[in-house]
Amino acid sequence: MSGWTIAAALCLGLGAGVLSGVFGVGGGILFVPTLVLLGLGQVEAGATSLLAIVPTAAVGAARQRSFGNLRVRAALLIGAVSVVGAELGVQIATRIDESVLRRLFGILLLGVAAQLALRAVRRARRYPDPS
Repeated sequence: MSGWTIAAALCLGLGAGVLSGVFGVGGGILFVPTLVLLGLGQVEAGATSLLAIVPTAAVGAARQRSFGNLRVRAALLIGAVSVVGAELGVQIATRIDESVLRRLFGILLLGVAAQLALRAVRRARRYPDPS
């Protein structure tokens, strides 16, 4: 990795993180295209994004536990099922052609964009601008 690649990854990661927080979408929706832009394949970008979620989820769970908001049994169940789901996803993704995988991810991105637009329209109807 060159210094430029590392600097670009840091800038794109920070930007994607901010946008993820502002728009309320999962970071993977923004991180995967960013990683592909940096030269990773679709499968590697998805796997890297999933790995990046682990420390974020751990810190978030610890923080919410300190507030008394964590249901440990439910969290462990969701975590275990997520591991199984991730493994199934890997098995499927490694069998699909890279171009098909990118197209499917593009469709997912369009769906997320539509959902964000719909949410904005609903919010505007619910809370009209008083001016």
